[in-house]
Amino acid sequence: MTVNRIRIEPLGEGWAVRQDLTANLQMFSSGARAEDAAMVLAKRLALAGQASEISVFLRNGTLAGRFACPAVSA
Repeated sequence: MTVNRIRIEPLGEGWAVRQDLTANLQMFSSGARAEDAAMVLAKRLALAGQASEISVFLRNGTLAGRFACPAVSA
């Protein structure tokens, strides 16, 4: 099973949410808003039957946390 990777990382003065499925990124003014958006995305993917992993990176590049979001089976 393929796991979609979602990354929350600093970008300039804000925070970016990137994912494997698309080249587009979402920008947010705060890390909390970026985390909320990543969770919503992961929940949508789970309901569509796709597992995700969210990785959160600090401004210094350190991995702060990783969250698994399993697919929801019908």
